[in-house]
Amino acid sequence: MGRCRRRRGAVSRDRPSNAKHVKPEKSIRTCDSAFQKSWVLGFRLPQRASLLPPLRRHSKNKTIIKTRQNPSWSLPLPAFFAIPISSSPPLHPSRDRARGGGGREEEERGRGGRRQKPINFLLCAGGETRGPLFHRPGSDSRQMAMEITQYLIAAQSPDGTVRTTAEESLRQFQEQNLALFLLSLSVELSSDAKPAESRRLAGIILKNSLDAKDAIRKEQLTQQWVSVDQMIKAQIKESLMQTLPSPVSEARHTSCQVIAKIASIEVPRREWPDLIGRLLSNMRQQNASAILKQATLETLGYVCEEISPKDLEQEQVNSVLTAVVQGMNQLEPSIEVQLAAVKSLYNALDFAQVNFENEMERNYLMNVVCDTATSKELEIRKAAFECLVSISSMYYEFLDPYMPTLYNLTANAVKGDEEPVALQAVEFWSSICDVEIELQEEYGGTESGSSDAINHHFIEKALPMLVPMLLETLLKQDDDQDQDDDIWNLSMAGGTCLGLAARTVGNAIVPLVMPFVEANITKTDWRSREAATYAFGSILEGPSVETLSPLVHAGLEFLLNAMNDQNVHVKDTTAWTLGRIFEFLHSPTSSFSVVTTSNLPRIMSVLLESIKDSPNVAEKVCGAIYNLFQGYEDVVSESSMLSPYHGQIIIALLSTADRTDANNSRLRASAYETLNEVVRCSHISETSNIAQLLQEIKDRLARTITLQIVSSDDREKQNDLQALLCGVLQVIIQKLSSTDETKQLILQSSDQTMTLFLQVFACRSSTVHEEAMLAIGALAYAAGPEFFRYMSEFYKYLEMGLQNFEEYQVCSISVGVVGDICRALDEKILPFCDGIMSQLLKNLSDARLHRSVKPPIFSCFGDIALAIGDNFEKYLPYVVPMLQGAAELCSQIDSQDEEMLDYGNQLRTCIFDAYSGILQGFKGSKPDLMMPYAGHILQFIENVFKDKNRDEAVTKSAVAVMGDLADALGPNISTLFKDRTFHMDLLGECFESDDDQLKETATWTQGMLGRVLVS
Repeated sequence: MGRCRRRRGAVSRDRPSNAKHVKPEKSIRTCDSAFQKSWVLGFRLPQRASLLPPLRRHSKNKTIIKTRQNPSWSLPLPAFFAIPISSSPPLHPSRDRARGGGGREEEERGRGGRRQKPINFLLCAGGETRGPLFHRPGSDSRQMAMEITQYLIAAQSPDGTVRTTAEESLRQFQEQNLALFLLSLSVELSSDAKPAESRRLAGIILKNSLDAKDAIRKEQLTQQWVSVDQMIKAQIKESLMQTLPSPVSEARHTSCQVIAKIASIEVPRREWPDLIGRLLSNMRQQNASAILKQATLETLGYVCEEISPKDLEQEQVNSVLTAVVQGMNQLEPSIEVQLAAVKSLYNALDFAQVNFENEMERNYLMNVVCDTATSKELEIRKAAFECLVSISSMYYEFLDPYMPTLYNLTANAVKGDEEPVALQAVEFWSSICDVEIELQEEYGGTESGSSDAINHHFIEKALPMLVPMLLETLLKQDDDQDQDDDIWNLSMAGGTCLGLAARTVGNAIVPLVMPFVEANITKTDWRSREAATYAFGSILEGPSVETLSPLVHAGLEFLLNAMNDQNVHVKDTTAWTLGRIFEFLHSPTSSFSVVTTSNLPRIMSVLLESIKDSPNVAEKVCGAIYNLFQGYEDVVSESSMLSPYHGQIIIALLSTADRTDANNSRLRASAYETLNEVVRCSHISETSNIAQLLQEIKDRLARTITLQIVSSDDREKQNDLQALLCGVLQVIIQKLSSTDETKQLILQSSDQTMTLFLQVFACRSSTVHEEAMLAIGALAYAAGPEFFRYMSEFYKYLEMGLQNFEEYQVCSISVGVVGDICRALDEKILPFCDGIMSQLLKNLSDARLHRSVKPPIFSCFGDIALAIGDNFEKYLPYVVPMLQGAAELCSQIDSQDEEMLDYGNQLRTCIFDAYSGILQGFKGSKPDLMMPYAGHILQFIENVFKDKNRDEAVTKSAVAVMGDLADALGPNISTLFKDRTFHMDLLGECFESDDDQLKETATWTQGMLGRVLVS
């Protein structure tokens, strides 16, 4: 077995939240491919082998699925289990932007990157409206097809009335005859005689008729396409293929994407068997134009992006790669063809596992990519380095023979190439760091005989040459780099890579960096001082505390003085470095803690003064204060060294949050987040400060409710501020309610607090709703049964939260608050249970709700059952089938999909939570109600035991439910254990664990089973 390959983006890690520079979202088109022995046929291996590197792409692949509100629902049907829980791979919204090629974003944007107005059209030449262009319902769709050009042109009219009428006409056309509608769009797109405007919009509409970012909508569109008549689909596909040689670039580009969208539906179903052959035949034509070859290669790349390697036969993969590599040949006269080929290879790399395992094919591939990285064309070099970055993460285990060449290529690019290429060269080394860090974390630095654990220690071997190269990049700052969040330059990339290298090799990096720090830290040039400080801050994670502590103690006073530097960049980086020092070398329980009673007054004086500096510096100071207080979070005492400064820090943070000189809300958010940490880490002696803060925050929240709102910006600012204030109140409530001595401070003003929260709900902002809901959960926990008096007024907002499918995070939090309230009210929750249970069951049955919300609903069932005891009986016929169906779903999860494995573990843990709560709820009065389901529960536990992908949380929950079964049902379950031995093996595994809680749970379960299984 070869080591597990990483999909692009899997090893990229963003700078921590307190990082000096937060790297903007950058990614490049990603997809993938694989080829085998036969692909080499027809190639002549070049005599010269040169090898090159790529760039660090910090892809943040987040797919936020927005769904619509819940309409009707039928209680008994457990439709949740019919919903595939595996969603499509995350899209990469920024990759086309990074590559400079429209891509997915174009589905919503027109020329120039502007968001396309909704489809509307009527205007003819001269701005006149012609005839009955828009048909009434029931009009002939074939006539509409003949006039679709006019519709598409009018759809882009600046006249809102025209646009709206046109949209309605197109919508009617689509609803009346979808097949003809799609065919008309494809014909419009393929015709060079049609206006560019209508072709562009036809392509956008066609693409959006096949794909959507929302997984549910995407599946609906897929089924919609599948249902279209085969002959119509064949005509549409033929029209698209005929568009590839079009001289109109926008039409070609859109057709490439639409072909790929159709391929994503049909190729996995084996419904377009000749697609790859058709495309490759374009490349084999003797007189094929450069336009046709470029479009074909682009299409191949997009197709590889949309499908999985398992969807193509190896022979097809080999042919694709052959065509792509031939297109990369520097003898190819067309620059556009070469560039398209390199980008296509980038998307095809995931298919190349078999080919990288073959040494001859691997050598040829690496030679081609590295030769291409020396192209005279900037975009081609950049794209080639991107391929090398991807190769470094996906095929790390094969790189050893090529590393000398790769080092030379990256070094030359960093030192002498243009920044886009140099960035990719640094990214190559950051990607190598990511892989080796992951290997160390997975295998603890030990080498095993398995090839899965190969760690070549490339960073350690290259360190003497790599570190000087990275240090040199630190001197290439931009003058305004701290002012623009979108800037990502060579200095930032170098600092990121240096930090990753420190994490990779630890102490070995310190002697290589410190001479640079010492030589530059006192220079008159601000760039030298900033670079030196940045270098020092970057290596504070990785090396041991023992190694760094003397250096930090020696340099701390210098850094504190540097907070008065004349240059704002130096101060900004110094504040960031101080924050890193407090994060990694500040531990009050350690003998190496950098903060002492002697230097603390100086530290606090500098921080309290520097928080008044420019907004960027103040934000970093907030981070430093955050880390400073966090060091005392686990210290159990009535006070800490920071107690004398507690009040001053709170005042300073409140003043910082009120600053009006910041251009964005980041400083205010940082101030309040730091305030939250100060509260969390406070001690008994600081209670009076927290009590005063409680009233101050409530006063601030009350003032936001009466703010005059005259614009959408005003509303947004109000919502943001309310969310931050509700967050602070949540933390204060949790802190003060944690002890009986301070809980009264919350209870005595709970009426006022709850009134404020209810007023905040009236804003109807999802962000505010979310934060206020969390704060109410904390208040319910603090108030206990007394919270009942707020339920009649609060329930309507709770119900709204449970119905909020659009902002599914709000729905998820509302589910959690139901659990909080159940634990607070116990049986007093009963009057509201019918409504809550009905909504929760609806949510499980509704395909539109994001899957992440569904497991917590099962846990919530357990909370409700535990609270209302045998009153849960009437819900049992609906809940248990849901639980059984979810358990069945867990057995179908793809073991190769790490994201789905995590989801499966979460789902199983929550199923066990539900069973545990139900069993305990019925235990005292009606335990026999669960006897019919006991066999299924036990089988589920056994299936989980056999699954080696389960995590410890699942194991702990499974063992606990096994004990609950014995405890609630008693000797009645003894027959279920007849001829079963798995429970003994499961308990034995638990007793060998290092987790004391797991051992304790297993001991209790063993006792329960011992009572009921005695002969």
